[in-house]
Amino acid sequence: MKAKEVRELSTKELLEKIDAEAVVLNQMKINHSISPVDSPAKIKKQRRMIARLKTILRERELNQQ
Repeated sequence: MKAKEVRELSTKELLEKIDAEAVVLNQMKINHSISPVDSPAKIKKQRRMIARLKTILRERELNQQ
């Protein structure tokens, strides 16, 4: 999901998406510790997605002040 697509989401949807992505990341980390995933880059991609979501959420918070 690109930043442009993320900006189209409402704040409530953004918060839900962050929670859902965090759960997926934690599950990926657990699975990777048990048996290595095919591509460890997927974990990095997931982390960056969460950062992207949080950045846009923070931008909205700063613009409301």
